[in-house]
Amino acid sequence: MENIYLASASGARKKILESFGLKFKVLPSEAKEKNPTACASYPRLVKSNALSKAREVAARVKDGIIIAADTITVQDGKIFGKPDNLKDARLMLKRLCRKPQVVYTGLAVIDKKNKKTVVDYEKTRVYMDKLTDQDISGYFSHTSPLDKAGSFDIQGKGALLIKKIDGCFYNVVGLPVRKLQMIFKKLNLKYFLLFLSPIYCLLSTVFLAGCSTEYNLATKQEESYYYSTDKEVQMGKAVNQQVLKEIKAVADPLVQKRVEDIGKKVAAVSDRKEIDYHFTVLDEDEVNAVSLPGGYVYIYRGLVDKVTSDDELACVLAHEVAHIVARHSIKKLQAMQGYSILRLLVAVSPAGGEVGSAADAAFTQSLLGYGREDELLADQLGARYARLAGYNPRAMITFLEKLQQINRRMPPQPLSYYKTHPYVPDRIRVVKQELGERIGFSDYINIEQKPHGD
Repeated sequence: MENIYLASASGARKKILESFGLKFKVLPSEAKEKNPTACASYPRLVKSNALSKAREVAARVKDGIIIAADTITVQDGKIFGKPDNLKDARLMLKRLCRKPQVVYTGLAVIDKKNKKTVVDYEKTRVYMDKLTDQDISGYFSHTSPLDKAGSFDIQGKGALLIKKIDGCFYNVVGLPVRKLQMIFKKLNLKYFLLFLSPIYCLLSTVFLAGCSTEYNLATKQEESYYYSTDKEVQMGKAVNQQVLKEIKAVADPLVQKRVEDIGKKVAAVSDRKEIDYHFTVLDEDEVNAVSLPGGYVYIYRGLVDKVTSDDELACVLAHEVAHIVARHSIKKLQAMQGYSILRLLVAVSPAGGEVGSAADAAFTQSLLGYGREDELLADQLGARYARLAGYNPRAMITFLEKLQQINRRMPPQPLSYYKTHPYVPDRIRVVKQELGERIGFSDYINIEQKPHGD
């Protein structure tokens, strides 16, 4: 078997190939990348740079297969590389989150023995969540952006900044494996098929055969899923184990029963009844609530203490049930992480040994919240479900106003319910529209109030 060389020092590319079991050697290319103005298009630029890298390494080895890649991120005609400093990194993220960005990766593979070369490219569109300075600072506190193009790593914690991906996830990391497989096929190379075969069978079974298009009653759209309801429930059980390891449940059975009874009434009138719902009060002071795939809802003791009626509690629980009905968390994980994380999530059993990192990713994602449109839809549906369950849906507004007062008195905590949601006036306006109430000028003012004393 011939040697395979990766003509790149990229740790991310190295990990991708290793994760699929390919045996190769790293031999970074010393070729200089071309200036963007030297090429007529971005695809031509990345293909030209990848080919230069592959040729430079090929000239240094006697024989073998050389894989080279070149990746750029483009938005409004500007190419984003690695930031010079933290200030530059912050500016990059602020700009990239405003509009979609396009990631281009050029691939060049040289079969030196047979004197064959194939060059191609992959294109992926990336949509980021709107980021505040606080969001960016929180990300920088966990990950250095200085060695990452565009200032974020989609294969790490940077994935939590991403709302949606159109195209190949691995392309954004820097090595589109599907395109690489196609190139190997063109060169009649069997290596890729060999090392892909075990995982390809799993993907074929779970994703391709299991992929379905369903009409979502919550979003009123046809949506594609790479998993069955059974797999989603299985995933929820796995993540639930991780949640209860991280945070203890409240010991008072009366508090748990109150929340569970109200939650079950709400779930019974929701638009998704093929799953069982589970409601748990977690013993934390945060004013927070979390929903996970498969019907798991958690409400923090701090939030339970703030509600003044069963109506308010029902509205909060209905909001979280709405996220599950609309499948917001699983869709965001699916769009964000693509095959790499779902490959673990949908295949894992609750007692399996692979649960750790997958459960961490899903739980962290849920804590960080959803996009603005997802939250507003959950408010709208939550008010509807609370009303159908026999509770006063206007309690959603009174609780939102209460959240606004809490925010004015003190900065949001790291996992606060308020922090992960849109501005309160936006949310109140949506609820009023659902209830058929008159919308006033104040409902369109969405400027977040600073804490007193600032």
